[in-house]
Parts: sequence; structure tokens; C-alpha cells
Amino acid sequence: MELYLADKVVLVTGGSKGIGRAIAAAFKAEGAEVAIVGRGKEALERARKELDVFAIEGDVTKEEDRRQMIDEVIKQWGRIDILINNAGGSNGTTVANTDVALFYEAMELNYFSAVALSKHVLPYMKERRSGCIINITSIFGRESGGKATYNNAKAALISFTKALADEAIADGVRVNGVAPGSILHPSGNWQKRLEENPEKINRFINDQIPARRFGTPEEIADVVTFLASDRASWIVGATLNVDGGQSKAF
Repeated sequence: MELYLADKVVLVTGGSKGIGRAIAAAFKAEGAEVAIVGRGKEALERARKELDVFAIEGDVTKEEDRRQMIDEVIKQWGRIDILINNAGGSNGTTVANTDVALFYEAMELNYFSAVALSKHVLPYMKERRSGCIINITSIFGRESGGKATYNNAKAALISFTKALADEAIADGVRVNGVAPGSILHPSGNWQKRLEENPEKINRFINDQIPARRFGTPEEIADVVTFLASDRASWIVGATLNVDGGQSKAF
């Protein structure tokens, strides 16, 4: 299926490794112009060379950096067609044992960064009456499991996705989300857990994932590129589970 993404200008946050890197690679393979954002210089430079993308070092939790990211892409190409809010991460433990400050940190990284960047790109997209924003959330934004700080932030992002989608579509801007299940990649938490206790993790796979395996970053990237394309023109405000049947939602 032709996705008609050639020459589209795409910005992917958290794009130097894991799911973000796979998303950047998928857009690049479709012929898009791709910019990635990351905090780690080494991983960012490696992705820049290997994927042949435009790399921006920055921290999505800092407003000054967020504005700079958008400015650099606009300076490079004059527009942003697609924004992928992928940067995120978890912290803390149980609610009782997690300081409130960590809840604020999780919201800043997983939620407010996406809100701010979306607001920054909207004027450019509205002016062209064309654009797409995709927020990478999690199946645990809809149900229990994992850490509360992360789940709470992703739940808020799912809600924001629908709110912004309904508001922006009249101006030609589509907003959607992708909610991954458990994804295995070298830099992720599941890889560390698998190495530390393979028996426990394999039991988790058999008990919790009907597909009986972890997902791959590429499987998330395939859905993201489709959602960003005109082939998905009637999908507005949806957050799609991509999880091998893991979630309990329907």
C-alpha cells in the first residue's frame, strides 16, 4: 500500500533509540524528511549517521528546548507536516512509596511535553490546513499495571489526544494516538528484566500476552506511519492498542 509520505517533514521526539528510532526509520524508508530529538549525544549521533536523519539534541521537559526543536525544523524545511510525541519514561515504585515530586516529573516528560509541542506546531499546521500529530501512549493508560506515575501521565495523554483531535480537525489537522503493549528492544526495561530473570519474564509473556511474545518497535512504527498517512484520513481522535492482545480493553 502506497502511503504517500515522500517528502513529508516529520519530527520524532525520543527518536534516537527504541520505538522512536524505529518510527524514524519507517518514515525515512517512506521517503520522508525526518528530524529526531534526543538527550543522549552518543545515541543521537549514532542514529543520525545510521538513519541519515536530522538530529536535534534537546530535553522535551524544558520549554526553551521545545521551542528550539520546532524552530530548527522550521528553519531546515519551512514546515512540519507530522509530529510524533514519543519521548517518555517511567519512575517511582508503588503510590505509597513514590514521592509526589516524581509524579510531577512523570507528567512533565510523558504529558506536558506532548501538550506543549503540539501547541507549538499547531499554528504552522493550521496555516497550511494540513498536518498530523500522533501521541505514543500505552495500554496502561487505560488500565492498571506498571507504575502509577507512568500510567497516570499516559491516561492524561490519551484524553488530551481526543480533546485536541476534535478541536483541530476542522483546521485540517488530524490527531491520534498509538498505545503499545510490552515491546522488546535493547535499550528498554523489558530487555533488562529478561536478562535478570528470564523464567519470570517468560511466565509473564505466557500469562499476560495472548500472542505469546513481546512486540517489536517496528510493529509500532508500521501503525504510526499508516496513521500519519492520508490512508487513515477518517481516523480522528483514536488511540489504537498495538499489543498482541495484551490489554483487557476492547
